[in-house]
Amino acid sequence: MRNTITEIKNSLEAANSRIQEAEERISEVKDRLEEFMVAKQKREKRLKTNEESLRELWDNVKHTNICIIGMPEEEREKGTEKIFREIIAENFPNLGKEPLTQIKEAQRVPYKINPRRNTLRHILIKQAKIKDKEKILKAAREKKQVTYKGTPIRSLTDFSAETLQARREWHDILNVMKGKNLQPRLLYPARLSFRFEGEIKTFTDKQKLREFSNTKPAL
Repeated sequence: MRNTITEIKNSLEAANSRIQEAEERISEVKDRLEEFMVAKQKREKRLKTNEESLRELWDNVKHTNICIIGMPEEEREKGTEKIFREIIAENFPNLGKEPLTQIKEAQRVPYKINPRRNTLRHILIKQAKIKDKEKILKAAREKKQVTYKGTPIRSLTDFSAETLQARREWHDILNVMKGKNLQPRLLYPARLSFRFEGEIKTFTDKQKLREFSNTKPAL
């Protein structure tokens, strides 16, 4: 019996030793996993910061650009700068009398390539000064409908692809808020701003807007 009890004790001690060793290994794995997750979060944060920096840099390069959408391809024989000046004369005659700075560059660019159909190429106008771009876009917003020889066209700020995508994600909500007369606006780079209960509210993502809306039955 004493020999059997001794064997059992030895077996238990060996089992406890293996359990302790296993627990230490599990703890070590947990520590490594935690270190990995922290390192992953840091990498994701650096990646996001780098992407935002790149987007801001690219937007800064484009900050004097105006993108004109919907121009008929039949007008491609004309120089793009001439077309742009005709648009100014047709839609903003008073603006045309003001001394705008020289256009640095004007070209047609494909917005979306589709091999199955002809895609209208947008006109990209690079102004020498940002104040001229802002003056033209403000006039376009006030006029609401810009045309070229009677054909409706649109004039927009030229953003990077990342900024454009972020802004597109607000479009459905923006249209709903316009219907509710909340005076919504999209601020740079992609922040939703609107007037509610006499105050200006600003949101950077849909989740925060959803949380706010859940506390406001009117929304």
